[in-house]
Amino acid sequence: MTEASRHALAILRDPNQFKWYVVPLFVIVLYIYANEMERKNWSVVLAGISFWGMDLFNELWNSLILQFTDRAAFWTEPAGTAYLILVGLNIETTLMFAILGIVCVKWLPKDKKLKVLGIPNRWFFAVTNSILCVFIEVLLNQAHALVWEYSFWNFPNVLLIILAGYLPFMVVSFWVYDMEKISSKVAAVMTILAVDFSAILLFGVILNWI
Repeated sequence: MTEASRHALAILRDPNQFKWYVVPLFVIVLYIYANEMERKNWSVVLAGISFWGMDLFNELWNSLILQFTDRAAFWTEPAGTAYLILVGLNIETTLMFAILGIVCVKWLPKDKKLKVLGIPNRWFFAVTNSILCVFIEVLLNQAHALVWEYSFWNFPNVLLIILAGYLPFMVVSFWVYDMEKISSKVAAVMTILAVDFSAILLFGVILNWI
């Protein structure tokens, strides 16, 4: 097992890591969602939640990689956090993802058929946003805040991180945002969350694998 993995497991869900700055960060996330709800921007709210739910799904299978290899997950966040939720997900990151989905859909043009540089705008922003996110992850990796162990999931081999790490978040949240019916948006979000929390129940609570 790698040093980063051992360190992450040592502080995993340890309440002694708590720092007070988490409270205002959480309130900021609540304020952003409350503001969108006040304006009845339900498409934005549900797209944001779907983005967060997609990230949680990735974090769950990433934790299982450590369980099955007994060496390392694809990514690990071993230090500098007020609370480590999963080996690759700290409280700061999950609060960030709760906001990031809202930011990304707010960048979308109102006209779904508009093209940017000849590319349908939803795909253009899905790809460019994913590349930007991975660029930030590279910086975090260089700062040793985010640890990558495997060569195929590491700089400069970042294509898989773009395709599996971020592009699905963008595509699904944009898809939810563009749905015509609110009921369809709610159903999609509930399905994502149901899969996530079923996995948490099975692999976390029952099997204690993550």
